[in-house]
Amino acid sequence: MKAVIYQTYPILFDLRANLDDIVKKIHQGRDKGAQLIVFPELAVTGYFVGQRYHELALRLDSEEIQELASATKGTAAVVGFIEESPSMNFYNSALVAVNGDILFAYRKLNLPNYGVFEERKFFSSGKRIPVFKLHGFTIAVFICNDLWHPSLPYLGVVQKADVFVTLFNSSQGSMGTEFSNIESWEVINKFYSRIFGIYNICANRVGDEAWKENVSMLAVETAQIGAPEKGVRPPHKETFRFWGGSEIVNPFGQQIAKASLYDQDEISGEISRDLLRQKRILLPYLRNDDPYFTHRELQRILFGKGSKDTDS
Repeated sequence: MKAVIYQTYPILFDLRANLDDIVKKIHQGRDKGAQLIVFPELAVTGYFVGQRYHELALRLDSEEIQELASATKGTAAVVGFIEESPSMNFYNSALVAVNGDILFAYRKLNLPNYGVFEERKFFSSGKRIPVFKLHGFTIAVFICNDLWHPSLPYLGVVQKADVFVTLFNSSQGSMGTEFSNIESWEVINKFYSRIFGIYNICANRVGDEAWKENVSMLAVETAQIGAPEKGVRPPHKETFRFWGGSEIVNPFGQQIAKASLYDQDEISGEISRDLLRQKRILLPYLRNDDPYFTHRELQRILFGKGSKDTDS
């Protein structure tokens, strides 16, 4: 199976321009033989949406999402967007569409709410780890901070995932000067591939984006906006640079494709069932994994249920 990552530079708040670019790239990828096309987290909207998140949200039955799905005829795509549910909850989601049909939208589970990250202020959390089948492979989708919580990738592997598709938006300086996002993501991506024996298709974005208080028009209309009081500083504004470096990692933790840093790029790699089989024969780390044991231990730890320790 040929997988392609488009490392894009979404324009903050410009839904139409971003959608047009994504549809064009899906067509390009399909024409080049891509069977799975992956875009970064929030590729449709940009990242620092702030209080304006609802202005950019799309329902699965919206014309824009139907347009994205239709573009996948003859291929498949995973695209980051803001989803609005029928009950008007909002999610940081990834659309999964195959051959013109919507399979589902994966909803990010672990929403960061520290530093410049404000996702939990605006988005609801997902409730499940779905997988889907494509050309004989089982694929699990994750979004950014989900991969920093090992229980979630494990739940994908318990469902026999062969491939992880990881969408993220990682920028320089967003976690402070003593922390390297570039180094950390490379370690994480390789770690899961080696331990779980899976392919990891990892899509990051590029470009500069300003973090500030992006105020919703609903908030403006319902508040008294006056001149700032004397001595009160205006809202802090800081620009962050998304570094790209998207990659495809094989089940041995080897990088088989790497995108450039800081520039838009396109990379591709072959997802091989033979290599998956080879890894699971040579290094069968999960052969004796018992999810029922995990379940029993969680029952004991969380609820005090199950057998007690009989060691003396």
